[in-house]
Amino acid sequence: MGNIALLIIAIAFAVLVLFLVIVLHKVSKVVEEANRTVKLVSSDVDVLLHQADGIMAKANTLLEDVNGKVATIDPLFTAVADLSESISDINTSSRKLVARINRPSSRRKAGSASAVVLAKTAKKFFVKKDKVKESKETV
Repeated sequence: MGNIALLIIAIAFAVLVLFLVIVLHKVSKVVEEANRTVKLVSSDVDVLLHQADGIMAKANTLLEDVNGKVATIDPLFTAVADLSESISDINTSSRKLVARINRPSSRRKAGSASAVVLAKTAKKFFVKKDKVKESKETV
């Protein structure tokens, strides 16, 4: 009986070894395929990194160009802001002038008189300039 038990153990061990050999062979194929895949992915990643570096360099160049153009446009926006402020001041002044003109008639007469005095003063100033121009032309 001992010989039969020994024979059964030997057969079971042989079957186990055969099963392990088959499993190890399949595992080695999987490991080889995994190695090939890692090498392929590694080479693809190298290419992608090189392309990404090129894209980043181009993006940096483009960003510098845009920053330079924005810097040249900044004074334009400042000038437009100043112009809009001046226009707003002109609108405010014209509203005040219209409000003064639309005052009751007693005040308007005094304002008209001061406007006449102002006009006469301006006329004297411009007439003097014209006389100075005529005297320079005759000389």
